[in-house]
Amino acid sequence: MGTIAEHIAALRKELPEKVTLIAVSKTKPIEAIQEAYEAGQRDFGENYIQELCDKTEKLPKDIRWHAIGHVQSNKVKYIAPFVHLIHGVDSLKLLQEINKQAQKNNRVIDCLLQVFIATEESKFGLDSAELHALLESETFKQLQNIRIVGLMGMASNTENESQIRSEFKGLHTLFTELQKHYPDFNYLSMGMSGDYPLAIAEGSTMIRVGSLIFGARQYSNA
Repeated sequence: MGTIAEHIAALRKELPEKVTLIAVSKTKPIEAIQEAYEAGQRDFGENYIQELCDKTEKLPKDIRWHAIGHVQSNKVKYIAPFVHLIHGVDSLKLLQEINKQAQKNNRVIDCLLQVFIATEESKFGLDSAELHALLESETFKQLQNIRIVGLMGMASNTENESQIRSEFKGLHTLFTELQKHYPDFNYLSMGMSGDYPLAIAEGSTMIRVGSLIFGARQYSNA
């Protein structure tokens, strides 16, 4: 079974130096996150804004919190004072709200644009045309309190490895193309517990891993 610290050490051993490990701590108790922190983990990802805010209050202040779920515009104000990176940005409207709240907190907030690469319609993200239109829009260019630092994508939930690999490869191709024009594009967030080796092989620089660190997901009754 192993401890949380052992799981983190095992993962770190196999990760290339350029890949950041984000421990997905949604639904996990404070004690488990503290254990990961004591093992040297500093990047944690949360899906739910309320849970993220609650945990921020109770855990060490040098944790880098990543908002990895679908962020609603009306919730941005709660994380704007402290969030390290917002992964799931999929509209200009959301970027405008992040910019507004960042301004209020005298910050520049780093964001990733989420690209739709999967087959399931339930997943979020921009297609390639929408992504280019957003980046080239005058409205976007006027936003001074956000910085787009890369892309994020979620592959299809399938056993077909060649399909997953193809989806990751396509996102990496888009990322490298955009890097030529946007020097801040340093992060490609793709790969989770079930598919991160494929994501890394296709150029991911950031993986989001929960169950391999903390064990199976626990849901509260709240």
